[in-house]
Amino acid sequence: MTLAADCGVLSCMEKMNTKGRERVIAIIDYGAGNLSSVKKACEHIGCTARVTSDRKAVLSSARIILPGVGAFGDAMDGLIKSGMDDVVREAVQRSLPLLGICLGLQLLFETSEESPGVGGLGILEGSVLRIPQKEGLKIPHVGWNTLRAREGAGLFASLPPSPFVYFVHSYYAKAAEREKVIATAEHGVEMDVAVKDGNMQAVQFHPEKSGAVGLDILRNFAFGVRGEGGIG
Repeated sequence: MTLAADCGVLSCMEKMNTKGRERVIAIIDYGAGNLSSVKKACEHIGCTARVTSDRKAVLSSARIILPGVGAFGDAMDGLIKSGMDDVVREAVQRSLPLLGICLGLQLLFETSEESPGVGGLGILEGSVLRIPQKEGLKIPHVGWNTLRAREGAGLFASLPPSPFVYFVHSYYAKAAEREKVIATAEHGVEMDVAVKDGNMQAVQFHPEKSGAVGLDILRNFAFGVRGEGGIG
């Protein structure tokens, strides 16, 4: 893919000049994340990305990403054993810019049907539910789908109203606080696939696998301006 084809919302000149606004992004390592692809995507947009499980390194970074793949219960176990559960809570309490990706979104909620009896981080009110079985519906939900995004909200600033992004999941979040939902998608049921609460944002899809649109979403997270749809 050429640079011109991959520039998205930002112009090619802006993209080549991102070093002047370089941001350090901490990617939390707790044993349950697709770390290399997220790291490469962050570096592609001009950021310095550091995979780490060090509290000080995470909390001193300009941006924090909570990735995640696998089972809810195993991921929570990894967060607790690494001490990263308290680090995530502290980051949110301090209003540090944080982005949850895929399972990283689900972990922010209170419970999940995938792991009965296992509590999530409880930062967001609501539950994670299994996508219901329906005739002809493929589960897990793997592939591209259209978002219904709130115009100008956070990660979706300056993007088309119905961006096309890549999903891999069998469970979806149902937020109790509907005002914090900034995008939904349909796969047999309406799913909450992006949330925003102050400087904390999270998505069910994989921006690092979503082509030019996904890179623009990561740019909005990395370089967004407070009051203009980003987070400062």
